[in-house]
Amino acid sequence: MNIPFLDLKAQNSALKAEILPIWAEILDSAAFIGGAYVTAFEGEFASLTRTRYCIALNSGTDALRFILLALGLNPGDEVITVPNTFIATTEAISQAGGRPIFVDIDPETYTLDPGEIEEAITPRTKGIVPVHLYGQPAAMDAITAIAKKHNLWVVEDACQAHLAEYKGRPAGSLGRAAAFSFYPGKNLGACGDAGAVTTDDPELAATIAMLRDHGQIRKYYHAREGYNGRCDALQAAALSVKLKHLPQWTAARRRHAQRYRELLRNLPGLTLPRTAPDNLPACHLFVVQVDNRDLVVEALAEKGITTGLHYPLPLHRQEAYAHLHLPVGSFPVAEACAERLLSLPLYPELSEEQIVFICDCLKEILG
Repeated sequence: MNIPFLDLKAQNSALKAEILPIWAEILDSAAFIGGAYVTAFEGEFASLTRTRYCIALNSGTDALRFILLALGLNPGDEVITVPNTFIATTEAISQAGGRPIFVDIDPETYTLDPGEIEEAITPRTKGIVPVHLYGQPAAMDAITAIAKKHNLWVVEDACQAHLAEYKGRPAGSLGRAAAFSFYPGKNLGACGDAGAVTTDDPELAATIAMLRDHGQIRKYYHAREGYNGRCDALQAAALSVKLKHLPQWTAARRRHAQRYRELLRNLPGLTLPRTAPDNLPACHLFVVQVDNRDLVVEALAEKGITTGLHYPLPLHRQEAYAHLHLPVGSFPVAEACAERLLSLPLYPELSEEQIVFICDCLKEILG
């Protein structure tokens, strides 16, 4: 049996009849940038996240970068985040002029450990960017309390957390603003690159809307220098179609994650992910820890099962951040997890037969 790690063809093939007629309308109208489809999606996604504003953009990376620029990050300002995330999180900080400051993670949830934050705060610290990794919200109450105590802002990296909830509140509504990615492999994925910012702050929303369009307040009138970070109409239209299916897709992901838990419970050499009591995760990824991870990856591949590694080398050990001079052992929890984490296939179209086959293979390999 061949089981891909992700099957985008299955999802998009089923939606052709819904997406292609709308794309034909856009092609006929030639209204490719901005316009009604972008505005409609922004309203729909703001409603989904229970926020006042959504600003559609070209990527999740620019979503986070524009938030930090709009907050007035200056050269030398420090922003606290985690080392076990995709580099886009820290790229956004650096490219907005700041300096990423890493803290270690909770060993069970893999999200930012609030107990590590205060030791990392300096007079240069301006904010905290918790990452809702794998679709599980970070411990936002504790993080927000520390931020309030030290007069810091909190910005969510919610790029993997569409429809995740923390204490009944949706990801994207838990900080000063939030960045979402609609990269094709995300739970809500475009047919190309796209992203969005959600916020309740009208001034922040207006500034980000200017930043995405060369700093324009109206055509050819520029209040500041900006960027070309707009979401095009084709992507917005596809996202609106997919948004209608997101609740049922998310429910399927949660069912599949629960089935994995049932079938892999008490398997020696394997540690299942833990969901914090306050969380309803989006189940973007199902990540286990396994002994001899690389050998397990090879053995599963021989049986036709493709897996993923998220993320095998923490950011502080990447060549891109050698200038930070953070040696091995700086963040022991993140480093230990990186050596054992393995992402199993998880997407709505995954079948019961496929899940059982994956679990049977894992039992055989680890047993």
